Amino acid sequence: MATAHKPGSAVVLRELVDRVLRPELVGADPLQREWLWERLWNIDRTEYLPIHLLGVVDTALWDLAGRVHGAPCWQLLGGYRTRIPAYASTVTFDSIEEYLDVADQCLALGYPAIKLHAWGDRDRDTKLIQALRAHVGPDVPLMYDGSAAFDLADAVHVGEALTECGYLWYEEPIREYSITAYRWLAERVGVPLNVAETIPGAHLSTADFVASGCATYVRTSAALRGGMTGAMRIAHLADAYRLRAEVHGNTQSARHLCMAIPNTTYYESLVTANPVRKESGVEPDGSVLAPRDHGIGLAPGPAYPAALAEYVCVP
Repeated sequence: MATAHKPGSAVVLRELVDRVLRPELVGADPLQREWLWERLWNIDRTEYLPIHLLGVVDTALWDLAGRVHGAPCWQLLGGYRTRIPAYASTVTFDSIEEYLDVADQCLALGYPAIKLHAWGDRDRDTKLIQALRAHVGPDVPLMYDGSAAFDLADAVHVGEALTECGYLWYEEPIREYSITAYRWLAERVGVPLNVAETIPGAHLSTADFVASGCATYVRTSAALRGGMTGAMRIAHLADAYRLRAEVHGNTQSARHLCMAIPNTTYYESLVTANPVRKESGVEPDGSVLAPRDHGIGLAPGPAYPAALAEYVCVP
């Protein structure tokens, strides 16, 4: 089973299945994932498939393969670990004081690291970056996601604060259309950049970010980088250059990728409310365990139709 994670995706996906995918794919060998992946990219050339739908078929095929072979997908992908630390990835809160309160709750719940999604305001975000580091001390790993809010000048300003405060990575401060802008940013700040989360092109566009010299980390995911196949191509590409490939998102497919990719360091656990409620499946020590169910499975929690109950993973 596979799901699309953007509002309104169901309507678009249904139309694509009926008009394009069913006539193209029905009758093909579902275990020829590489061939089908290439075929979908050929279809993308004329259909311009939404980036968050491009990997849905591939992810579903990996799920099917796991069920056929009686194993969770992370084992089919190679199987590297059975446990990984989860960082608390915040949504946007109202004030610095609230962020500090949320950070205290996250640390008390066992999360070992925290990533900020802030306001996209250069000066407010800089003050928050500094305040959080002062509040939690020098030893808690911190990350910051700019959510593509800045131009180069403001990205440099924020990046200087992140460098001074010893943040682990600086993620997507600028829209990813301009790789040159990211190269210039990397030349001007010391904090490592985490790049190529949302740009179309899977491993092909990630390769250009790497070639530019701006990447220390790259983003990978099934949801935005062409399914499990695209995500693993990115991870292997990054590993060839001794870069880290950090998995984006708190999806069930992300958990499988985290267990399969050697050069990733955290699972992203989204913190959406205050008081903080720890995500289902995050252990008391802040780690996430490898899924046990065959295939990928649907994440536990949502109210799926009864017909899908057998595909929901055990929390």
